[in-house]
Amino acid sequence: MPDKHLVSLNDIHVHFPVQKNWLGQVKSTAHVLNGIDLHASAGETLGIVGESGCGKSTLAQVLMGLLQPTRGKVSWHTASAKPNIQIVFQDPQSSLDPRLPVWKVITEPIHIQGGHSRVQLRQIAADLAVQVGLREEYLDRYPHEFSGGQRQRIAIARALAPNPDIIVLDEPTSALDISVQAQILNLLNDLQKARNLSYILISHNVSVIKHMSKRIAVMYLGQIVELGPTSEVLQKPAHPYTELLLDAVPDMTGAQTMTGPIDLPELPGNRHLPSGCFFYDRCRYRDEKGCHLAQPLRSLGAAQAIRWVRCYKNIYENPIRAESTETSL
Repeated sequence: MPDKHLVSLNDIHVHFPVQKNWLGQVKSTAHVLNGIDLHASAGETLGIVGESGCGKSTLAQVLMGLLQPTRGKVSWHTASAKPNIQIVFQDPQSSLDPRLPVWKVITEPIHIQGGHSRVQLRQIAADLAVQVGLREEYLDRYPHEFSGGQRQRIAIARALAPNPDIIVLDEPTSALDISVQAQILNLLNDLQKARNLSYILISHNVSVIKHMSKRIAVMYLGQIVELGPTSEVLQKPAHPYTELLLDAVPDMTGAQTMTGPIDLPELPGNRHLPSGCFFYDRCRYRDEKGCHLAQPLRSLGAAQAIRWVRCYKNIYENPIRAESTETSL
């Protein structure tokens, strides 16, 4: 894994006022991100996974500079003073301008910057179209004339146009048919190898993260609860929430990891955060010894400093895990 960090996030908090009184005073606040510490390195794919409402899309907005954190700092380490960040959105149909032909859609980011003639822009669009698997003769068509998978290829070409330092992939396949998803993911992998691209892949789909990323951050209620190499985290989760996510992945082999259904309390709201461990009320391993306390993100030993977990027990090493999987809360 490359050592050069492109971006570092330090203690990122994002709070939104959601209710005010007649004097304009804030009565209720949504705590969307609650102390995110994270970095992404050059040439890697960092996967960020978690269920809906955990703060993944807000984190993407912070990375893009579209949203200023309430507290904390985002530090970029790029050759230019201003980082070049592009994004591929979940729904290609709504993210592409329907009034423009495809060649203009693809080159829109560099056309805005100026310095390119119409002929140059057209040639850049043609070159990028070939790289993402589109035929050059399609460049004069409009986005509505393409399938969902083709539109996402157009969105990827547009993200590549300004030679970005990093591309944020925000649920890039969730709006596509299953048969097309693998094609888009393989395309992204091929482009990364050919162009040494850096991705931050945000998804609720563990299978997509497993296919794409070398390193994974698991988010829950605006915190990172586990961080480390994807293969290690998914094979031997150290946080109960990571294990829960894996239990929810359909088992195509017929093997079962749980003996019964998981009966969980409702996901806590982010207006009134738990005072201790955010996952305590949903944890199948909880006890009164220390599980109720707020947990820092700690390393799994000096020899495994690249693996981090926010858990009192660390179920990866705790022998209670084997007997506790026989029951659920």
